[in-house]
Amino acid sequence: MVTPAPTPRPAGAAVTVPRGVRVGYGVGSVCTATFSTVPGLLLLFYMTNVLAVPAWIAGAVAFLPKLWDMVINPWVGQRSDRTVSRLGPRRPWMLLGAVTLPVTFALTFAGPPLTGLPAALYVTVCYFLTATAYAFYEVPYKAMATEMTDDYHERSSLLQWKMVFLGLAILLSGAGAPALAGTEVTGYRLMGLVIGAVLLVSMLASVTGTARAPLAGRAEAEPSLRAQFAAARSSRPFLVLLALSCAQMFAAGTLLAGAPYFATYVLDAPGATTTLFLCVVGPLLVTMPLWMWLSRRYDKRGAMVLSAALFTAGTAAMALSDRFGTGYAHACVLVVGVGYAGFQLLQFSMLSDVVVHDTAVTGRRRAGVFTGLWTACETVVFALGALVLGWLLGATGFVESSASEAVAQPDSAIAAALYGGALIPALAAGVSVLLTLRYPITAETMRAVDAAGVADAADAAGAAGVSEASEAGDGAGEEPGVTARAGDEPEPAGA
Repeated sequence: MVTPAPTPRPAGAAVTVPRGVRVGYGVGSVCTATFSTVPGLLLLFYMTNVLAVPAWIAGAVAFLPKLWDMVINPWVGQRSDRTVSRLGPRRPWMLLGAVTLPVTFALTFAGPPLTGLPAALYVTVCYFLTATAYAFYEVPYKAMATEMTDDYHERSSLLQWKMVFLGLAILLSGAGAPALAGTEVTGYRLMGLVIGAVLLVSMLASVTGTARAPLAGRAEAEPSLRAQFAAARSSRPFLVLLALSCAQMFAAGTLLAGAPYFATYVLDAPGATTTLFLCVVGPLLVTMPLWMWLSRRYDKRGAMVLSAALFTAGTAAMALSDRFGTGYAHACVLVVGVGYAGFQLLQFSMLSDVVVHDTAVTGRRRAGVFTGLWTACETVVFALGALVLGWLLGATGFVESSASEAVAQPDSAIAAALYGGALIPALAAGVSVLLTLRYPITAETMRAVDAAGVADAADAAGAAGVSEASEAGDGAGEEPGVTARAGDEPEPAGA
């Protein structure tokens, strides 16, 4: 199912996506949210406190399979860009992920009765296969949103549906998975099977629900991975967005991996893992309209600065939780959750803008290229948070244990659980604030790019008066289409 590239639409014209497709697309985020949440929250703790894997080895196991994403995600993006089938370019790959990911995920937590190094090796192999299966689904799924519409604000509106399902999935999986897992091996096996079934239903529903998704234009595949990296380097907006997103995902990954240790050893309340997580994800459902309004009022860049600042303040304040207690800790995490909600909505919406901007500047559609590289880096740095925390715990003397053991941790390891899980995320989120200030795309930028596309289309059709109209403008002295044709980046509003 391949459609020709559309004729450039008039500037300011709204392009809408049918509600049924929005819902069908949105339900797919149940998979992405659940997969990002459950391993990030439980995998490190599962290995150190159930399988008796040393902390530094467990951190490596959680991270190393994600390095494979740097290869498999761009490859899947490239192949899905080239795919021609009756299911369209993206949905065959999503279907492949749907039939493989649930199995590999369940096996990761439902393995044989192993502990120590043998258990670490088993989890490594299963998690490697799981990362591969997830790439088959995630990369084409995220590329889809860019191809449904070229409208700047319509993309945010489309992603509202995604955020509804994403928020619900994070809420339910983050609270339900720890409750199912408990502290025993049998609980983790049950959790793996249940979450695997959830992934299967979500992915199949998304493949079916996006059957009638509009296709604004086919993406173009780069001939090699090297060419994909070269394409990414050619887009300054993409590089800036990638850097700020990586900083934010590292912060979120460290915070999430540290939550069970923070609850168990700092608050002395293992059950608080669930309530802390609810404080992080609860604002996703409540504050979406607020972040949508802020992104329109102060543009996406301004809203992103605010969200990162809230995340930074909340995580930094968590470092005092040992003095002020459980209630204070939950209040801090609630502030973190409001900022995290902004991350989730704005990052992906800004990625779609980057892809559309690149198309306008270069004349090429490279959604799969950018999405593949972006998701690869995102998942790698998210897992890097678990690696850093695991190594920090190992260096400070954390004692691993099996499910049947109860061991006392040294004060140094408890301090690492507190400060590593709070100040490291705060520092990374603070870096993302500085990077966001350098992000060049705004609503005004996209309007200028859109106007340039219309002007070029009129020139190609031989329309009269375009040149005179550009010269008789408001005295700015610039032709609307110069930036796009020259290949230079448009200046942000107010620059």
